[in-house]
Amino acid sequence: QVQLVESGGGLVQAGGSLRLSCAASGRTFRRATMGWFRQAPGKEREFVAAIRWSSGITDYADSVKGRFTISRDNTKNTVYLQMNSLKAEDTAVYYCAAVMTYFDSRTGVADHDAYDYWGQGTQVTVSS
Repeated sequence: QVQLVESGGGLVQAGGSLRLSCAASGRTFRRATMGWFRQAPGKEREFVAAIRWSSGITDYADSVKGRFTISRDNTKNTVYLQMNSLKAEDTAVYYCAAVMTYFDSRTGVADHDAYDYWGQGTQVTVSS
């Protein structure tokens, strides 16, 4: 059974940084695409970033490009989201997600319905 466990959320001032972690277990993720999504109060869940586990190819939402970096550590089966220059509008619950598919296009990667497994979420609050 696939399990995704997020950690690293918290309260930070605008301009600050946080690193989220997603520990994955339950099966091999060699062919997986891992994603980070977020959901702010009253808003729909939105794509943040994704990485193909085998190749390391990444995609980002325009709103976080240049500020956030997604990466993975194969030895620890963990995906990270390094968030720099945080803004108040980054405040949300951040979710890690996985799907056992290698996406060739960004369109599939950004579709939350494409992901089969989800973590419980971790709160990120950015104070202005």
